[in-house]
Amino acid sequence: MLYNKVEICGVDTSKLKVLTESQKRELLEKMRSGSPAERKRAREEMINGNLRLVLSVIQRFSGRGENMDDLFQVGVIGLIKAIDNFDCTQPVRFSTYGVPMVMGEIRRHLRDAGAVHVSRSMRDTAYHAMQVKEELTASLGREPTVEEIAERLGTQKEDVVLSLEAIVEPVSLYEPVFSDGADTIYVMDQVGDKSDDRDWLEELAFKEALKKLTDREKKILSLRYFRGKTQMEVAEEIGISQAQVSRIEKGAIDSIKREL
Repeated sequence: MLYNKVEICGVDTSKLKVLTESQKRELLEKMRSGSPAERKRAREEMINGNLRLVLSVIQRFSGRGENMDDLFQVGVIGLIKAIDNFDCTQPVRFSTYGVPMVMGEIRRHLRDAGAVHVSRSMRDTAYHAMQVKEELTASLGREPTVEEIAERLGTQKEDVVLSLEAIVEPVSLYEPVFSDGADTIYVMDQVGDKSDDRDWLEELAFKEALKKLTDREKKILSLRYFRGKTQMEVAEEIGISQAQVSRIEKGAIDSIKREL
């Protein structure tokens, strides 16, 4: 357990402060409505009071040979982004929003650092394909097919598929990433169904069930679980509220479960 490590990035982990949910809310409110000095102090206290959350998240990378000091620093960047962008009007715990943000920041760091070795040409093809996909989605008013993306890029559809798959790191949606004593946050943290459905994600029938989703449902699931975006980021990209993203996401997953 990483908690047994006395220091990480020069921080004595045994003395990390832990804030209650009400304390977090109070600090977040001060960051939004307090004086400049109060906002600065509240922000610093919020960051320092949630370092244990970052510590909990990076534990899952402890067996991969990564430098934990580096991951902790990257995780803190994700934490700061979560603090600065958290919407206090939403009825969600800060950890529910913050954990995926920290996870996303760490995954982007590992991807960009080349933790999974992918050739430069394949990586470039994948990034160009994602850019073209966004452009076509905006112009067509729907999600483009692989053939349309390949045609715009002037390449074979097989190359598009292989390049996109190469930069995606598979993640179990049910993998626990954080627990603050009150509840456990999973990668699929916004879904409230607590039944043991681990096996259904492992079935090949999952791909067939995906085909029956609407284009919007597919896009949201893709952004959330393959691009690593938070519900807030997805809402901003699509142009709907976070609550709508949460509802559509849960409905899509429930639909997949029914099909399987």
